[in-house]
Amino acid sequence: MPQTIRIANETLAVEVSTLGAEMQSLKTADGSDWLWNGDAAWWTGRSPILFPIVGKAPGDRLAVSGTTYPMAQHGIARRREFELVEQSATSCRHELSSSAETREVYPFDFRLTLEHRLENDSLTVMATVENTGDTPLPFGIGFHPAFLWPLPGADGRAHHIILDNGAEPGVVQLEDGLIGQTLPNSPFSKGRLELTHALFDKDALIFPEGAGTGLRFGTDGGPTLHFTFENLPNIALWQKPGAPFLCVEPWHGMAAHAGGTAELVERPYTVALAAGDAMRFGFTVQIKR
Repeated sequence: MPQTIRIANETLAVEVSTLGAEMQSLKTADGSDWLWNGDAAWWTGRSPILFPIVGKAPGDRLAVSGTTYPMAQHGIARRREFELVEQSATSCRHELSSSAETREVYPFDFRLTLEHRLENDSLTVMATVENTGDTPLPFGIGFHPAFLWPLPGADGRAHHIILDNGAEPGVVQLEDGLIGQTLPNSPFSKGRLELTHALFDKDALIFPEGAGTGLRFGTDGGPTLHFTFENLPNIALWQKPGAPFLCVEPWHGMAAHAGGTAELVERPYTVALAAGDAMRFGFTVQIKR
């Protein structure tokens, strides 16, 4: 049975389940929870890890050197039990290693480590992927945290996304969950996107490149979440239209191209990790009241 681990400091408290090493809550000292609660009426996820793919595979089949394997959207890690390998008052680390079961759908040897760490008013979530086999390890990885919209204390206030780099990155459209055409205009203006539920009527907004390494989600003069990203070049924003949450999703990898191949190594932004190597990916979110 999954267990829930709690870490805390004077400012923040976080709960993490061993199932998927998924964060279950992110609370400030006043008791406000900033993370989505997983209400099944909208979406049962809260903060899943996406591995070894981000997004969908054509027909939910992934190809490796011409051999196909069943692969659900966002991969296998989110629904597997991780092992708690380290815990302190303010941090915890969970691991998932390849097994006979995982090799039936993803024929590689790996170790995926997920760490949650608190420092003052910030949470850092860091994933490390290790190639424990003797052949190159292809994969995509991403984070899918969902935060309340409106944020605590911001009912009735307009919310926005502001990119730290002030850019106007291009956005791609999904076609049955796969990467389709690039739309002609960016929804950002000088790095700012005014959020409305109608933005998500046709699924997620996906920015393959150019969104930079940091952004703010929040309100003018009110509560704000400031994100910084490490080794995560792709950004997506998503909600179920009308739902009271917004997912801020930094990725290294995306869904397969519509009409394209199912080969894992040909998916956009796939990583190829040499035997014995490891790579880190992560984000930090700072809560500002």
